[in-house]
Amino acid sequence: MTGLRVVELAGIGPGPFAAMLLADLGADVVRIERPDGSGSSLPPESDILRRNRRSVVIDLRAPEGVRAALGLVEHADVLIEGYRPGVTERLGLGPDECWERNPRLVYGRMTGWGQEGPLAAAAGHDISYIAITGALGAIGRQGERPAVPLNLVGDFGGGSLYLALGILSAVFEAGRSGRGQVVDAAIVDGAASLTTLMHSMLGAGLWRDERGVNMLDTGMPWYDVYETSDGGWMAVGALEPKFYAEFVALLGIETTEHDRKNPATWAELREKIAAAFAERTREEWSKIFEGTDACVAPALGFSEATRHPHLRARNTFLEVDGITQPAPAPRFSRTPAAIPQPPVRPGAHTRQTLLEWGVSDADALIESGVAVQS
Repeated sequence: MTGLRVVELAGIGPGPFAAMLLADLGADVVRIERPDGSGSSLPPESDILRRNRRSVVIDLRAPEGVRAALGLVEHADVLIEGYRPGVTERLGLGPDECWERNPRLVYGRMTGWGQEGPLAAAAGHDISYIAITGALGAIGRQGERPAVPLNLVGDFGGGSLYLALGILSAVFEAGRSGRGQVVDAAIVDGAASLTTLMHSMLGAGLWRDERGVNMLDTGMPWYDVYETSDGGWMAVGALEPKFYAEFVALLGIETTEHDRKNPATWAELREKIAAAFAERTREEWSKIFEGTDACVAPALGFSEATRHPHLRARNTFLEVDGITQPAPAPRFSRTPAAIPQPPVRPGAHTRQTLLEWGVSDADALIESGVAVQS
């Protein structure tokens, strides 16, 4: 993605993650940060979502700051913003103002509720957005309250990934038409899209609109997690008959194909599986199942995951400036991503970037305090 220029208006969560994905793959991303330091919930030096960026500090409340930002936009392919609807328009950085300077600009908007609709102006967070899409209500065990899946399904799955996909699609189209457009990436839309398979199964009569009674939600005993003798957990996903057969053989329990197909026997089967796992430690079971087709794996913590042999062999995690972090993904055979660069101090590249991107009065902006060079 070398050659793609992106201006990112500083925010938190899904917007910065989408910008990080583009930066990881080679885009030149300039993050416009605020003089008061808001727009990030972590110390800058440890906020991995800010990696691989150039950072400039500009006061967008000042007319001179807005003009400087538009100067950057004039040389960009993409702008990413994650404010509530109407905020950038009030700042003078809305799509129309940007297109006056750069008609080819792709304007990426990251929100929870979207640019229109009854809730568009309301506050919310990941859990709010996935709640109304049905995703939250579907996750968890039968008879228990919904389980909160971190902010992976909404913010990063339904938000960041769809924003990045939409941006790249719009950039491709702009290369042919010469015209930019708005990419309205709403987390509610993306999270709903992620439930497409469940809606397919629901329509086919293969999914009950209840929690914890279906194929992929712990409703089946062979798709669940089980506690080991040392308090660890093993994840079982032996869906297909041949994988199930290998699973029960290695687990050392006796069961028939009739038991697998008969829901009336599942409660007893679940107890039998649980009792077997409780006889050994997580490490012992890991050695038994590793490399087999039983589809069983230990449920690791974040720190443990960085040490797993398979992930170590693939360099799935890297250490950069003493901080262990996921490596860029996906991988490319001919144009691999570079090793991530650590997040920099806000404003580290203000003067250099403004000058390189055609903002000739950079020094005057810095002297006036509208822009800040750290």
